[in-house]
Parts: sequence; structure tokens; C-alpha cells
Amino acid sequence: MNTRVLTGITTSGTPHLGNYAGAIRPAIQASREAGVDAFFFLADYHALIKTTEDPGRVARSRLEIAATWLAAGLDPERVTFYRQSDIPEIPELCWLLTCVTPKGLMNRAHAYKASVDQNTAKGVDPDDGVSMGLFSYPVLMAADILMFNAHKVPVGRDQIQHLEMARDIAQRFNHLYGGDYFVLPEVVIAEEVATLPGLDGRKMSKSYNNTIPLFEGGASALRSAVMRIVTDSRQPGEPKDAENSHLYTLYRAFASAPASAEFRQALEDGMGWGDAKQALCDLLEHDLAAMRERYVALMAAPERIEDILMAGAEKARKLAVPFMAQLRDAVGLRRLGGGKAPAAAAGGKKAAGRTPRFVSFRDPDGSFRFRLLGADGEELLCSVPYADPKQAGAAMRRLQGEAASLRADGKTYAALLDDTPVAYGTEADDPGARDARLARTREALNVLAGDA
Repeated sequence: MNTRVLTGITTSGTPHLGNYAGAIRPAIQASREAGVDAFFFLADYHALIKTTEDPGRVARSRLEIAATWLAAGLDPERVTFYRQSDIPEIPELCWLLTCVTPKGLMNRAHAYKASVDQNTAKGVDPDDGVSMGLFSYPVLMAADILMFNAHKVPVGRDQIQHLEMARDIAQRFNHLYGGDYFVLPEVVIAEEVATLPGLDGRKMSKSYNNTIPLFEGGASALRSAVMRIVTDSRQPGEPKDAENSHLYTLYRAFASAPASAEFRQALEDGMGWGDAKQALCDLLEHDLAAMRERYVALMAAPERIEDILMAGAEKARKLAVPFMAQLRDAVGLRRLGGGKAPAAAAGGKKAAGRTPRFVSFRDPDGSFRFRLLGADGEELLCSVPYADPKQAGAAMRRLQGEAASLRADGKTYAALLDDTPVAYGTEADDPGARDARLARTREALNVLAGDA
């Protein structure tokens, strides 16, 4: 069972060196790991929240960011790379989630509260300048994640709350409609990811106007920026404090450990700042030159990028379209004349589908399990916990493809593989009810075995 990892990139600017070291490079490296099913998308709907007065900026940024990721080594054959706006199921899901999301949850969102606090300090209406896009941003982010049931979502610390909200919204939907429709996503904070200092030593950010360009402007723009990095007044020959030097921090983010140690020693031995900046330029140019060449070629052929993104959207919609049909059915948006709506399942649960199915989930303690749901959404089996998701997936596939052995066990029953219980049914009030559920379980497994 692969781990699905999802990353969104807001299309509201041009990537700089800090974006590359802090997000682009580690994400691309992670996408190449075995057992990872990576989804990367251009969050162009999100960009509209802050760029309503500059549509040209969004259009330009979509091209620049797509070209940057591809030039940096993102493999569209290995990952699913798409634009958010090319997946119509995402805004549709956003509305379904909006209808189950309490307003009070959105009132607690950090971005909204910050805007209210700023307005209160100014003595104006608390909601002055607050759009519904800003207010309900976390719901759209939840739709991005839940549409593809991502297991893990790498984010910065400022986005942790939004991931927690996505989990809350998913749990509420699952509870209201009686099924395990959504995986509860886990937040991933990469502590080792580099946060690069800008020209003035503060975090590299467009907000501070202290960035080093990644590809834009070519080698000359890169060198010009590096030469403007603020250093202290120590002259050539004087030992430098490498550990507290922004220049050394930048060098270390791109050099090997031995090369970094050599550069540090040179600084402590008195290397001049001008020579140190030139060494950093040479290092960056060595890493970025080939990527920049690919970037320039991609920027000159936007139709090529368009083809890649549309292919990615097609790949993504193969998952989104059937899942959205299932969700529409769950909330009652069914086709007319398609037969009687499924009856509520035993125990008060509503129907979750028209055929038996397995669903995977993860316990709070991190263990992996799965359930077998009947055609009416009734839980027929729940597996034992597994530490390894691959073991859980293997057991689920064997149950689906083989005639499993079912055995009554007190008030419940067990499904066995190789004479070992791997899943149990829910407890019944009496042997008759237990045997009826056992028969439904056997029938469901036979249906799945026939489809396998």
C-alpha cells in the first residue's frame, strides 16, 4: 500500500532560491522514494484570494511555477501534476464540505482572526476587506486534500491549523453520512528543511524584498544578488565568524558536508567576503545552470507545459470523478429513476454504496486497518491492527481475491487467512443475528472475489 503525499503550490509569485531549497528540492526528492504516490498541484484558486486586482500575475505565475518544478526535476510520469482549476470536482467537493462545516470553526482560523484583529486595531468594521474566499480558505484546502484522500501533507508550521481543520471536516462528513469516505490526513513538518536567509539575514521572502532569484534574469541576476548579501566589516585576512554568517548558511544549503567544512575553514582562516561571495556564486551556478536552461526552454514553449498539466488533470480525474459520484450519492444527489435509494444500514448508518467494498484507515496510535462494508454501507468486518500498511494491504487483497474462511466466535465471527484471524465482525445480540451477518459477509466476499 503506497503512501499518498499531496503538495500544493500557490500561484501568486515567481519562485526564488529560498523556495527551491525549502520546498521544491525536498518535495521532488521525496517523490522519488519507493512507496510514495505523490500529488503536486498548482493552487490557482487559492491565489485568487490575494490577487483579485492582478489577474495577469496569476496567469504569469502559473506558467513560471509549472516551468520551475519541471525544470527542477519533477517527473510528471511518476507523479500526478495538475492545476487545481482543471479539476471541477474540487470546487464541487468544497461545497459539500462547506455544508457540513460549522461557521464557528472558520471563525477560529488564524488568517481570519488576524484580519479581524487588524481591523479592530484600526477602529473599522471587524470584517472590513474580508472576502468569503479568505474566510472559507480552509474548506477549499480541505477539499484539495480530501479529494484524493492524501495520507500525508507536508506544510509549514503556519498551515498546521488548516490540516487539523481538514481532519475535523472529514470526520464530521464521515459521521454524518455513515461511511469511511475520507482518510484523515496527517501533517508532515520537515524540521530539516532549509530556511534560507535573504540578502539582509532575515528569512528570504518577497515580503522583505531580500530574495535571490532562482532562474529569472539568468546568471548575471544571480551574481548581482549574491554580491549584495550583507556581511560584517572584517577585512581579508581577518578570521570570520562562519557560524553566524548568512553567506555560510547559504553555502551549506547547497554544498556537500566536506565542501561546507572546507568553506567554513577558509572563512575562519581569513578568506575575504568578496572571494566568499564568488565561491557561493560558482557553487550555485554549478547546481542551477542546467535547470535554468531547461526552465528557459519550457518558458518558451508554454504549450508543452499545458500538455503536461492537462495529462496530469486527466490522471487526477480518473480518481476524482468516480469518488465524486460516490459522494454525491452519499449526500442524496442521486440520479432520478435509478431505482430505490439504498436503505439505512443496521445500527442507524446510512448507505455508503451499492456494492461491497474495502476501505482503509489509520488508528490514532498510527496502526493501519481496513473495513469491509456491505452494499448498504453496513460494517461487516474490521481488521486487526497492522504496524506495516503493506501487510494490511496484502491481507485486504487476499480477502478480496480468495474465498476466506469465516468462523463464528461467540457473539461475533472472524475472517481467517492461513487459519489466523485477520478481521472480526461486529458483535450481535444473539446467535441468529450473528449468523445472518456472517452470511451477508460471506456473500459480500464472494461478490468481491468474483470481481477480482
